[in-house]
Amino acid sequence: MTGRPWRAAKDGLLVSVRVTPRGGRDAWGVGAPEHFAVRVATAPTDGSANDAVRALAARHFAVARGAVTIHSGETARVKRLHVAGDPQMLAERAAALYEAAP
Repeated sequence: MTGRPWRAAKDGLLVSVRVTPRGGRDAWGVGAPEHFAVRVATAPTDGSANDAVRALAARHFAVARGAVTIHSGETARVKRLHVAGDPQMLAERAAALYEAAP
């Protein structure tokens, strides 16, 4: 991703995240220019941390939980999520999240 942690896809948005499992609480923030920083309270056992990441992304992008899939990085800390929906609206939401994050 170039200069920001998201890019439009024809059917949604691809979003890069760096995940910290067992992070104490679920939180979404800015990590670096190339990814968002995501913390989830769950451990990376049996895919539960990935489920928590998808649920957190769905909440922050205001989409149904099923609209978020892991595009790449299923077992890695840095993942690329695919958020299905209107690319322009989702990109605007990503920009707002990026600017509002502490």
